[in-house]
Amino acid sequence: MSKKLVVQKYGGSSVKDSDRVKAVAKRIVSYKTHHQDVVAVVSARGDTTDELESLAFEITNNPPEREMDMLISTGEQISCALLAMAIKELGFDAISFTGGQVGIKTDRIHTKARIITIDARRIRKALTKNKIVIVAGFQGVTRDDEITTLGRGGSDLTAVALAKALNADVCEIYTDVDGIYTTDPRIVTEAKKIHTITFEEMLEMASLGAQVMQARSIEVAKRFNIPIHVRSSYSKEEGTMITKADEHMESIAVRAVTCNKSEAKVTICDVPDKPGVAARIFTEISKAGINVDMIVQNVSRMKTTDISFTVPKVSLNKTLATARHITKTIGGGNILQDDQIARVSIVGAGMRSHYGIAAKMFKALADQKINIEMISTSEISISCIIERKFSDMAVKTLHKTFNLERT
Repeated sequence: MSKKLVVQKYGGSSVKDSDRVKAVAKRIVSYKTHHQDVVAVVSARGDTTDELESLAFEITNNPPEREMDMLISTGEQISCALLAMAIKELGFDAISFTGGQVGIKTDRIHTKARIITIDARRIRKALTKNKIVIVAGFQGVTRDDEITTLGRGGSDLTAVALAKALNADVCEIYTDVDGIYTTDPRIVTEAKKIHTITFEEMLEMASLGAQVMQARSIEVAKRFNIPIHVRSSYSKEEGTMITKADEHMESIAVRAVTCNKSEAKVTICDVPDKPGVAARIFTEISKAGINVDMIVQNVSRMKTTDISFTVPKVSLNKTLATARHITKTIGGGNILQDDQIARVSIVGAGMRSHYGIAAKMFKALADQKINIEMISTSEISISCIIERKFSDMAVKTLHKTFNLERT
């Protein structure tokens, strides 16, 4: 009978110090003693990535992206080497690899590369020698052997992609929380753990501000139907299973409330109201590598209109510079900005078969005198842009409105 293979990912908080590294080593060894092969993907320790980025900005305000990848990829390498040492101390054989060493090939987009292929032969060879394999997450190499990183949360993507490449029996994501909750428990103490959630719902939550998993990793898991178990590295308690949909899950209209405070709103005023102008604006913004989310175009007045859109707050300065250039070429007006906004969203696959959800959400916010500045919807989510100072109140209100508290 062949051994089961588990791919595990341990986040930065799980390996933040030597005691935590040793605890993770003991957990991995416990799987090995139960006749399971283990491939563990690890993130950089604690705040290492932020500290490395700070070092770069001590040198320059505009660090080259290639050199940033060279720099920040070292954080994961430290973690995986230390974890391999800890496992060896427990009397088990382990070997650590970088992303490049295990054949993770990416495109050439530094700091947010996409995985193209994985040649997992080196991992399989190590497993046949009864080794525990530790892989540095968040990184790969181009076909020219240039080091790249996969964007924030990229270790999740490494783990899911390896689970697919190795045909693993399960992919476990270990974090500092014991699963996916109906909202952030730091905001709503009555938030409850969701025991099973669909790929679709989790992808929507990750895209809308839930920070438990990287959205791109969920996309891959959904595409290849790789079940994911999100659980705590601090306990053996069962966490949340992320799987494909079933009828019971979709009977619940709203599963969770999310909040994203890391966006900003930009408005280009007095844009000429004629065909092709919006295309020119967002083509230029796209060329600048800026991700645009919600877009609202006001009703035309005097043959001009205002176009508002949201972007990640970290891209605000680049967006403003691009918008100023655009408005000169199209004959637009002033550029307005607001970085004191928040996106509050409700998510649930059951929204497809329930009516009145939007009205209930808008009324709940109105009853708290919270003004809605922008609205966006999908099949399974509704998002509102509001003033950031009201975000926690909005989350608490919506969580209660849709009866998501622990009973």
